[in-house]
Amino acid sequence: MKPALLPLLAAVLLAGCAATTTAPPPAAEGWQPLHLPGKAATRYSWTEKDGRPALEASSERSASIWRKRLEPAQERVGEVRFSWWAQGLITDASVADVDREDAVARVIFGFGGDVDKLPLRTRMKFELAQALTGEAPPYATLMYVWDSKLPVGTVVVNPRSDRIRKIVVDSGPAQLRRWREHRRDLAADFRLAFGEEPGPLTSMAVMTDSDNSRASARTWYGAVELAEPTLSGGEAARAKAPAP
Repeated sequence: MKPALLPLLAAVLLAGCAATTTAPPPAAEGWQPLHLPGKAATRYSWTEKDGRPALEASSERSASIWRKRLEPAQERVGEVRFSWWAQGLITDASVADVDREDAVARVIFGFGGDVDKLPLRTRMKFELAQALTGEAPPYATLMYVWDSKLPVGTVVVNPRSDRIRKIVVDSGPAQLRRWREHRRDLAADFRLAFGEEPGPLTSMAVMTDSDNSRASARTWYGAVELAEPTLSGGEAARAKAPAP
């Protein structure tokens, strides 16, 4: 498997590849473990952390995804809330370095769009990824990440696919071993990262990986909450997604 294809294959899985799933609690309906070709799988399990329901992610030189496909897709996006609790950082990891591209915590969103508008080279990568998996990648993938060193607010374009972009929302060790609560304007962050308006939201996921650094990582994730803007411009109608 060519390394350059792995980010796109991960994005394909976000779009909705079939996968084996364990029996989750009722609140977790629709979430599934998704494996990356040639990678050991991160272990995801339902538990509690500091008295809160949580999804525990345990990575041992591994990388895989826990994903929910949105059916139907959410046509308009507004605010998103999520939380995570990280045990420790991977010292040498960096989401900006293709050879050390690991993160103890990621919350990931896949978006639809007009693939025909993308450059030919990108479309060819999409076609190859689809041929390998049977699923087309999302038009765009936006990740919120916890990086070991990059400053909060840094926007990183994936060096192997510019259709995957990351925003650093936690950095360094100061906030480890406590719940970190994040509230973001998903549409504004998409515009910041991609320089265009977001298409429909098709999937969301979490991911803890340590395969490139050949290290270990342990993180707990809380609920992911989406607020869909109302056409009337009043209070956003809040739709709570199951805890990942």
